[in-house]
Amino acid sequence: MSESSRRILLGRVLGAFGIRGEAKLESWTEPRAAIFRYQPWIVRDPHGGERELSGVRGRESGKYLIANLPGVTDRDAVEALRGTEIYVPRSALPPPREGEFYWVDLEGLDVVTTQGLALGKVSHLFATGANDVLVARDDERERMIPFVIPQYVLSVDFEARRVTVDWDPDF
Repeated sequence: MSESSRRILLGRVLGAFGIRGEAKLESWTEPRAAIFRYQPWIVRDPHGGERELSGVRGRESGKYLIANLPGVTDRDAVEALRGTEIYVPRSALPPPREGEFYWVDLEGLDVVTTQGLALGKVSHLFATGANDVLVARDDERERMIPFVIPQYVLSVDFEARRVTVDWDPDF
């Protein structure tokens, strides 16, 4: 998929907040309110319908974000959007800082050991609280490797499309 057409999932609509058409959102950006900086949004409802949405405003409230969605003015309209996913083009995100990576950019890269043994491709990453975990998957198995630089992840080479790890292939 080309960089210009690649989409990044940033959050989703959880439901209505109050009676005035505000939506409660879950955001996976860091910080979470940064989701409002990346617009226009491409929203995909649970039935697969998509549309572009610009001019979304919002604020933090407890563990959620509260958003005003253009054209949405009542609670019932927001409830109809429950489960809607919020995407932006990958090109809308700023370049990561030196030594930082967007997880989505790592997905699909080959994972090899320091001895050159292939462990599969990066399937996805997830957070554990202690550290992030890279999941390398091949046809036979899945390996979970702590994404700790330089202890386990030695290098990430986007040109070669490879992540080199110091990891026992039998583990």
